[in-house]
Amino acid sequence: MEFGHIERQQLVDPRHVNTYLPRWSIGLRPNSNLEYQVGHFNPLPPLDGVLGFGGNPDGILRMEMERSMSLFQIMGDEGLVPSLEEEMKRRNSIHKLKKIVREWVQTVAYHHALPKRYIRFASGTILTYGSYGLGVHNSESDIDALCVGPCFATIEEDFFIVLRNILASRPEVSDIHCVKGAKVPLMRFKFDGISIDLPYARLKVISIPEDVDVFNPFFLKNIDDKSWKSLSGVRANRRILQLVPNVEIFQAVLRCVKLWAKKRGVYGNLLGFFGGVHLAVLSAFICQRHPTASLSALFFIFFKTFAFWPWPTPVVLQDGVAWPFIPTDKVLWMPIQLPCSPYQFCHSNIVRSTFFKIQSEFIRGHTLTKDMLRPEFDWNILFEPFPYPRKYEKFVKIFLSASDKDELGDWVGCVKSRFCCLIIKLEELLGFCDPNPTEYADVDASEPNVVFYWGLPPAMTEMINMGHVEAEFLKSTNNVYQGPTGKLKLSIVQADQLP
Repeated sequence: MEFGHIERQQLVDPRHVNTYLPRWSIGLRPNSNLEYQVGHFNPLPPLDGVLGFGGNPDGILRMEMERSMSLFQIMGDEGLVPSLEEEMKRRNSIHKLKKIVREWVQTVAYHHALPKRYIRFASGTILTYGSYGLGVHNSESDIDALCVGPCFATIEEDFFIVLRNILASRPEVSDIHCVKGAKVPLMRFKFDGISIDLPYARLKVISIPEDVDVFNPFFLKNIDDKSWKSLSGVRANRRILQLVPNVEIFQAVLRCVKLWAKKRGVYGNLLGFFGGVHLAVLSAFICQRHPTASLSALFFIFFKTFAFWPWPTPVVLQDGVAWPFIPTDKVLWMPIQLPCSPYQFCHSNIVRSTFFKIQSEFIRGHTLTKDMLRPEFDWNILFEPFPYPRKYEKFVKIFLSASDKDELGDWVGCVKSRFCCLIIKLEELLGFCDPNPTEYADVDASEPNVVFYWGLPPAMTEMINMGHVEAEFLKSTNNVYQGPTGKLKLSIVQADQLP
């Protein structure tokens, strides 16, 4: 298999899932129907009695609230909720960025020699999405912000050159990079020390309201494919917040789910795991089904639901519209539908190995949380970091370096965008690979570097030629990388060699 020719949506045929993994490991019932049929699966009874404990209802309610308070305490201890000062800093940064974009649009309109009456009304704006847009960011989170520009402002020249130069001249801006080759092209920089990802959407109008309605067909008519992809994150965020019955409870559930996913090594879309939008839809799905449940009950139900979910049945939020379902032969391991589109799934890099890891963590979560009302229960066990050195004896070490930090950032970003190809190649050779999303650094190396360690099965590692794998992967990466090529080195190391 060559690295550059992988159709991600053809990785699994649902009829053949059981040839890869035992049924118990993926939560499938014997003879279960694996066809894509939305909405036929109802794994849970109503909330009454769902926790499975008899006894005094008042006592159970009190214990449930105590468990919820413990989760809020963990959120505070983990720094998941930013301080008021940090929140104001982010708001001020977005406010200043909006002002810069409005001035940029005026400059571009003048350079394009638009009539004065058009220049006066020309405008653009900034829309936030991701964890910040959903209100689940923390003090270390970056900001996903979409620059929305008018019809005459091009991405190639006006966005990546003119706006980039304006930003680079500002004292608040540092570490600015243009990522033009990504599926969603963007600029990445720091504004007042806050990391910001800034893609661009170009609408076919001259004047864009500050809080433009991204569902209004008037603004979406005839936009290009890149702009549509850039808008999908904002549209998905806003639709999720519209559909959940209680935004505050949803935010608390999502914070807990993201913490669990990061601790257990199943968070990171580029490495074949969940991204933020996947976890947001899964959390919203649970909140929709149980609108009056407490935080602790919803967290329990989250694991009970997805530990036994019959993948690849899609997870679909209910929005009151009976969309017709269009079946397709191109399927995903864990299809999760974007709430803003009846025919589009969240982009996913999940492959066989990462599917197995995610499903095993769902089952572990359910096994631990089903006893949450017992006196000795402790949430901290659920959030224990995944024990990579105890789980695996051998790892593939991925060493990436460049001559300076700026080049390293671009190089690492490009290599990570190709990681799915490397995971599939290692699966082909070894049968399994567990890509740890954590980034390390080799302090003994002379150049700036980033190192990854991926868990491998114990057998057969001596039989593969890592030099050949490295050369193939490097070739596929260089084919899409436009900047100065950094260094890449793959090697097999023992568990005791991990940092």
